[in-house]
Amino acid sequence: MNFGQLEKVMRRLALEAGDRIMAIYESDDFDIRSKSDASPVTAADEAADALISKGLREAFPDVTLITEEQADSHERKADTFLIVDPLDGTKEFIKRRGDFTVNIAYVDSGVPVRGVVYAPAKRRLFFTDAAGNSVEEVGPFQKDAVGTLRPIHVSEPDNDALVVVASKSHRDQATDDYIAKYATAGMTGAGSSLKFCLVATGEADLYPRLGRTMEWDTAAGHAVLAGAGGKVVRFDDHTPLTYGKPGYENPFFIAHAPGVKLKAAR
Repeated sequence: MNFGQLEKVMRRLALEAGDRIMAIYESDDFDIRSKSDASPVTAADEAADALISKGLREAFPDVTLITEEQADSHERKADTFLIVDPLDGTKEFIKRRGDFTVNIAYVDSGVPVRGVVYAPAKRRLFFTDAAGNSVEEVGPFQKDAVGTLRPIHVSEPDNDALVVVASKSHRDQATDDYIAKYATAGMTGAGSSLKFCLVATGEADLYPRLGRTMEWDTAAGHAVLAGAGGKVVRFDDHTPLTYGKPGYENPFFIAHAPGVKLKAAR
């Protein structure tokens, strides 16, 4: 893989998809439908998916593409693949809360090694550069010219005063019970893959997820966090979270700065 080309293509497609999404987000109304799993889907999901899929297939025709909105792609199996969630946080989008993201990642041998996460309503753009290091770009954003970049890195956490980030839409008692095992100095809420990025920038130390997610929900954020020195591990045994699993479904997991002393699941 030409990682320089990959960086440019993923970044540009994320920005272009963000424009499509915001045009619908800022409209007076938009249709909401339910998919077969009862999750919501909007015209923004579909428009962003079409744009990203076309761009990736043109740029990397020989690489397997997995995308949330194309059910037939979920049957594909490969050691190396591109994986896309064109609009993560559809519930946040519908509620007009702004915490939604465009996610594109490249997985090699089960590991998400490159990714881009773009939150168009918040004007925050995170990606791994050609060398695999994670950066946040400071807007305004141009499609074909990278602007000012800020290298990002996870925190050096104080285990007596951790900052925890948790889901806005999927917070439950099991998550609260697990967080209670830690000494915390603060809690912050975020939607979609932004939670990975907050750990990547050091704005949070720990993100536990005790709920169903799919690989397209997490791969890009995982890549950004890894490129900033962070880790994502399974909740049950703290081994690395891997990709290319049957059905592209994740187990519960914990994203964290390496200095966090993880607590046992039970």
